[in-house]
Amino acid sequence: MMTREDIEFAGEGGTTLRGWFYPAAGADGPTATIVMSHGLTAVKEMYLDDFAAYFAGAGLNALVYDHRNFGASDGTPRQEADPVMQQRDMRNAISYVSTRRDVAENRIGLWGTSFAGGIALVVAAVDRRVKAVVSQVPGTSGFGMAIRAVRPDLAAQAQQMLTGDRMNRFTGGEPGIVPAVSADPMGPAMMPDAEAWEWFTETAKGAPNWRNEVTVRSMEMAGEYEPISYVSRISPTPLLMVAAADDVVAPVSLALDAFELAKEPKKLVLMRGGHFDAYTGAGFEESASAARDHFLAHLNA
Repeated sequence: MMTREDIEFAGEGGTTLRGWFYPAAGADGPTATIVMSHGLTAVKEMYLDDFAAYFAGAGLNALVYDHRNFGASDGTPRQEADPVMQQRDMRNAISYVSTRRDVAENRIGLWGTSFAGGIALVVAAVDRRVKAVVSQVPGTSGFGMAIRAVRPDLAAQAQQMLTGDRMNRFTGGEPGIVPAVSADPMGPAMMPDAEAWEWFTETAKGAPNWRNEVTVRSMEMAGEYEPISYVSRISPTPLLMVAAADDVVAPVSLALDAFELAKEPKKLVLMRGGHFDAYTGAGFEESASAARDHFLAHLNA
């Protein structure tokens, strides 16, 4: 296994975030570095280590970390995914690697997958320290994802749950909790589809820090988050979007809409398969190699 370093750094507001730093193979000085984060409720042990080791083997430093409130990182309420705070934490991750002597601070790239694919798009649009960005199977529209995830006949019930949780919190109650994934497509869950249930429960066998829980408020905040509104501002930072042709978790149609709004330089890789095929097997090789080549071309130019 490639050598990696346990690290921690201060996220927004001082919350301690923890992860791993993978040094670039063969580096003899400051090197291009990739800042990496995962999707909704996922932790770094869920294949992020494979991507980081792959990039390090290609001569790129890689930093992976758990989002606040998840996994090894601090933060409360636990299991709450706040996309705005995750966006600000990602910018702090850039600040952290910029302080390291083994990092070339003018050659920093971003890689985000799933929900964090959308967060990476936003950060690349607003933070010019980012010199290249890869957005893998991204969630680009919270509203678009929400209306596709909830059956029309269950929409009123879902809205009632969100409203009830907000009123409970307003009167001093604790944030409500729902499963992140569920085997029952009719039950309350943030990702109520069989593909997500199968991937998370199987992958969690190697990720003991993952919990099948998320706050109800996370669903509300995710529905408010619209990375698509930022993508036209990413240019001139080079963008690579890796989308999956059969993605229904982060619907591919929404990703393609976002890609159309991005300005040059940009590149699209449209993989076969669904949302989770990018993490293993041939899908991993295709997605990881495309990202590697993008970073090498634009960070080592």
